[in-house]
Amino acid sequence: MITLKNLSLRRGSKLLLDQVCVSINPGESIGLVGRNGAGKSTLLALLTRQLHEDAGDLFIPPQWRMAQVEQTMPETAEPATDFVLRGDSRLTELRAALEKAQADGDGMAIAHAYGDLTDAGEHDARPRAQALILGLGFKLAELDQPVNSFSGGWRMRLQLARALMSPSDLLLLDEPTNHLDLDALVWLETWLKRYTGTLIVISHDREFLDAITEVTLHIDNARITRYGGNYSRFEELRTQQLELQQASWAKQQDRIAHLQKFIDRFKAKASKARQAQSRVKALERMEKIAPMLASADFSFGFKEPGQLPNPMLAIADAAFGYTGQDRTANTVLRHVNRSVLAGQRIGILGANGQGKSTLVKTIARAMQPLAGQITEGKGLVIGYFAQQELDLLRPADDPLAHMLRLAKDIGPGSREPAREQDLRNHLGRFNFSGDMVRQTVGTMSGGEKARLVLAMIVWQRPNLLLLDEPTNHLDLATREALTMALNEFEGTVLLVSHDRALLRAVCDEFWLVGRGVVAPFDGDLDDYQRYLLDEAKRLREQARLAPETSVRAEATAAPIAAPATRHTDPAVTRHTAAAATQRKLDAQARQQLADKTRPLNQQLQQIDQRLALLSTERSALEQKLNQALPATEIAACGRRLKAANAETARLEERWLEISAALEEISGATVNGP
Repeated sequence: MITLKNLSLRRGSKLLLDQVCVSINPGESIGLVGRNGAGKSTLLALLTRQLHEDAGDLFIPPQWRMAQVEQTMPETAEPATDFVLRGDSRLTELRAALEKAQADGDGMAIAHAYGDLTDAGEHDARPRAQALILGLGFKLAELDQPVNSFSGGWRMRLQLARALMSPSDLLLLDEPTNHLDLDALVWLETWLKRYTGTLIVISHDREFLDAITEVTLHIDNARITRYGGNYSRFEELRTQQLELQQASWAKQQDRIAHLQKFIDRFKAKASKARQAQSRVKALERMEKIAPMLASADFSFGFKEPGQLPNPMLAIADAAFGYTGQDRTANTVLRHVNRSVLAGQRIGILGANGQGKSTLVKTIARAMQPLAGQITEGKGLVIGYFAQQELDLLRPADDPLAHMLRLAKDIGPGSREPAREQDLRNHLGRFNFSGDMVRQTVGTMSGGEKARLVLAMIVWQRPNLLLLDEPTNHLDLATREALTMALNEFEGTVLLVSHDRALLRAVCDEFWLVGRGVVAPFDGDLDDYQRYLLDEAKRLREQARLAPETSVRAEATAAPIAAPATRHTDPAVTRHTAAAATQRKLDAQARQQLADKTRPLNQQLQQIDQRLALLSTERSALEQKLNQALPATEIAACGRRLKAANAETARLEERWLEISAALEEISGATVNGP
């Protein structure tokens, strides 16, 4: 097993691990969690011996083979399959030994080399490598393309395939899902469930962690705590632990206050001096319990849209695609006829390369339709989070400069104020406070850049959100905040994401993009995942069995077929139809709830604004009354303060009444008539 005993580690002046003791047993699948910067990636670097402990001991069984995803971008013209094959270092060594034996004409060495190669799986190594590549989303025609012909994200998928190809007893994965879409993620999840070695994975995908891990290691305050169970179980245990710690701390504080009160009362009395001194010593000996240091949760909300056109937009017989460098139109989607209504929550599903981003970009006006028409509702305001949005931020500018430029571009027609202090306050709600508003974007983490993009979208007050993989750089806390904000958003959402927890929580219905069309998907995410696994299996079989001519023919076809023809079982058909009906009912209920609660929410907002003004006025009056003033002015200030206090009390009572009414409406909507 792996053991860390009294281990301490620093990075510069920061203590990341302090006297840590933890054990990892063979064959365990472990989720490594903690805040950004807590030391998760540093711990993996310690296990690979890229870093060394400052104190204590680390033991890893010397015979264990270790595999991890190289973070360097591969620059090679080597074919993709050969690149992944070389991830099996044992096969590479044996092949080199065979070549040497053949060059030397050593018959015995040649025989041994062939035997060793057979034991190492030489006979099916190439199909295994191609199965990994196809499972991670590549097409059959790409198996032998040069590595450097792919974009950065696809090359990182090849690095992941190469790590999976390597025989290992310990597999270390640091955010393996960042460059994957949903079909590749489902395939990877299935592969990791079959992995028999010890797995340690860092991920911000809750469902991914829940599916593949059985132990959770939590890094917090330079300590590592081991929890039995997946991420959801860890959250339950952690909450119970914090509640127990808070109760113990509160009880201890009462005890300390009692002892201190006795000491303060009797320390000067000779008759009680001894008892007082004994209580001083008791306080000194007491092992202090830390309070529950629950980190400040990040949260935000979308502002109520100014108006909700219905329909939001209508797409009539449209063709979507792009124009090549030779000005030739490349059509990706044809005969698209869809309407987007107010209040809809639509998840967009489909394999990589089928046109999900093309669809969203065209709706967002970033691309023009090649044919047909998109009719927008009057007053449509689009908030667009693009996959490449983080790259479009200006690295040399700071968050405040981005917000000032956005305010200028939108112009005075916006209902948002454009004063610098208002923009600073807005950024503060997204954890850009103090000097961070002047920090250049180029020095920020991916998560900080994503929060800046969200801040810019919220400020525009959209009524239609187009989100293309918004969670790629977000940690678990920020993903939870985004989920809550989207569920409270009164407008319409179109969401492309591989985060299944986000899709399940937000979307009421799904569209499937594949084989050049956009169609409704009458099923849930579980149906879609089963379909993706079937498709991955089919492609692996094709790669293993099909002759070269079939490979070329398959290259012209899209890998995703419409799954509607897959379900022939009437029970399954009834299930998917019922699921679709339920989602539509949920969407209608959500819209009805929004219609009922909107006037009350508007009243609450007006009361909050008035209470804020009254609070400022009362503070100013109280300050003024502390000064030397003429009697008449004192009387006037007193009367105004009394009136302000009375109005505050009335508004607070009204606020409570409206809140109770909102709770009653929500409860009635949830529980039904």
